[in-house]
Amino acid sequence: MTQPAVRLPSQLIIASRESRLAMWQAEHVRDRLAALYPDCQISILGMTTRGDQILDRTLSKVGGKGLFVKELEVAMAEGRADLAVHSLKDVPMDLPEGFALAAVLEREDPRDAFVSNDYASLDELPPGAVVGTSSLRRQALVAARYPHLVIKPLRGNLDTRLGKLDRGEYAAIILAAAGLKRLGLPQRIRSVLAPELSLPAAGQGAMAIEIADGERLDGVDLKAVLAPLNHADTLQAVLAERKVSKIFGGSCQIPLAAHATVDGGQMHLRAMVATPDGKRSAFAELTGPSDRPELLGEQVSSLLEQQDAQAILEVCRQDAAQDA
Repeated sequence: MTQPAVRLPSQLIIASRESRLAMWQAEHVRDRLAALYPDCQISILGMTTRGDQILDRTLSKVGGKGLFVKELEVAMAEGRADLAVHSLKDVPMDLPEGFALAAVLEREDPRDAFVSNDYASLDELPPGAVVGTSSLRRQALVAARYPHLVIKPLRGNLDTRLGKLDRGEYAAIILAAAGLKRLGLPQRIRSVLAPELSLPAAGQGAMAIEIADGERLDGVDLKAVLAPLNHADTLQAVLAERKVSKIFGGSCQIPLAAHATVDGGQMHLRAMVATPDGKRSAFAELTGPSDRPELLGEQVSSLLEQQDAQAILEVCRQDAAQDA
């Protein structure tokens, strides 16, 4: 493979959370970079974030998405790491000053997965069955369609969540299909939830690489080094999704979904906001040019606004204030 004509570093250090899934993602990026730049020494700095440490409360009550990236950003700012690999859905819509997303890799399956040892689908669960999820978005979607089910919080890394299911604490749990597939556990998926029924979170299934913005002291342009890892269609899609999330203050305190697909030069974007109990929601979708993703995100957001989305979000904010 011909190497891009960029100035190469002698070494790169990748910051990553230490969960099995996060390390798989960091190792995947390491291997991709090693194939591109065989003369570059690439290593991984494993770290524990606050999001990994605080497991007795839901993300919506302890600070949301930033809990999984802050320590990695500190490592980059202090020069202990050059880049960080994230699940994009965990990355806040606004990065701290001095940081940037340098690459978005090709997306895995963006759908939600139904995981159970005893039932094949949500439709099979009996009244009162306990469903575990860490996401207010999934909570709202399940509550709206299956009001007879009991939804309880589910925290921890993927292996921890599966362990809680296997110990009988839940009849079923809802996870991201991408994580199960990346870790070689597709057999745990009893069924996938169609986006029409369970619209994915913005960026779900996509991996992103974050860097400290600007040129390094040795003159290496990390954005140029990482550019070959960018997947054009995935990047365009997540720009549209994250635009919707940003407009509505997307965080773990808001049940918000946004999912875009690209077909040639066209992009189809669907988005939803809801109250945590699923009783009120707004939904919008639109097709437009794929080379103007953020404009499409703005247009879909405008359609949501016309359905009184702000009133729905105000209910979410009030619920969050009461839980604080």
